Amino acid sequence: MQKRSRQREAILTFLQQRKDHPTADMIFQGVKDEIPNLSPGTVYRNLKLLEEAGTIQRISIGDSADHYDGDASPHYHFYCKKCGSLTDFPMPVLSDLNVLAAHRFSGSIDGHSVHFYGTCPKCMPYSDKEDPFIQE
Repeated sequence: MQKRSRQREAILTFLQQRKDHPTADMIFQGVKDEIPNLSPGTVYRNLKLLEEAGTIQRISIGDSADHYDGDASPHYHFYCKKCGSLTDFPMPVLSDLNVLAAHRFSGSIDGHSVHFYGTCPKCMPYSDKEDPFIQE
């Protein structure tokens, strides 16, 4: 069991209040005013501990920086190739996908990760109301 720390609690609170999946640098910038003696190395160490404990998710996608998600429950993500935003994708997790994969693999399947890529609504050349594919 991990020992509680003020830095770790501040990082976790910061992440759980965000939906934009910030990078470690964004987390450092967001928490340093609350903890002035915080260093980037402390942020990275605590992110690693939180990830290992299953409290947060680390997402490697698209750009070179890892992103972090304060929601560790199984869910999917969408990465916009134009603006680089990473958001939760509103779709139920397909638990049968693990079963389907297990039938084609002689090892053990513990879970899966799905990332959708494309262009987010903000980067589309028209608004959501003009998009004929958006279902109300």
